[in-house]
Amino acid sequence: MKEFVRTISDYPIDGVQFRDITPLLQDHKLFAQIIDEMVTAWSDKKIDAILSIESRGFIMAGAMAYNMGVAFIPLRKPNKLPFTTHSVSFDLEYGSNEIQIHTDALDGHQNLLIIDDLLATGGTAIAAVDLIKKFENKNIVGAGFIINLPDLGGEKKLTDLGVKCHSLMDF
Repeated sequence: MKEFVRTISDYPIDGVQFRDITPLLQDHKLFAQIIDEMVTAWSDKKIDAILSIESRGFIMAGAMAYNMGVAFIPLRKPNKLPFTTHSVSFDLEYGSNEIQIHTDALDGHQNLLIIDDLLATGGTAIAAVDLIKKFENKNIVGAGFIINLPDLGGEKKLTDLGVKCHSLMDF
């Protein structure tokens, strides 16, 4: 699958090597393989809900949640959720951002899996962990990604927080 990830230099800012997954998604067999492999990685775990980070993470997380028969919970950018929210700000490789979750989104859900397309510095995934910590008695089963950029240290930061990580490929 790695050969179908397109690298775009200096996007969105100079010095960043953007890993574009759209060629993977354009091929229905590769997309199915991605979902199957991501589901298989967590099939032996009890999961009640998949939380995913806007926006590319939604692509895998929705398909995974459907496949696994669990809830899908979006983590959105500011002012995208219509109800009362919890919010966390975080730094990115090339800026800062914020994600939000509805305050009732985890009602009835105990065992949670975080899904996104790519793990770089870990800022977004750690923000998801911080959002979950705003709720009582929640268990983070792990975090899954298509791509991990291990040289940027995000996986180590997550594992240091006790979050098990699984990625389909490293760059």
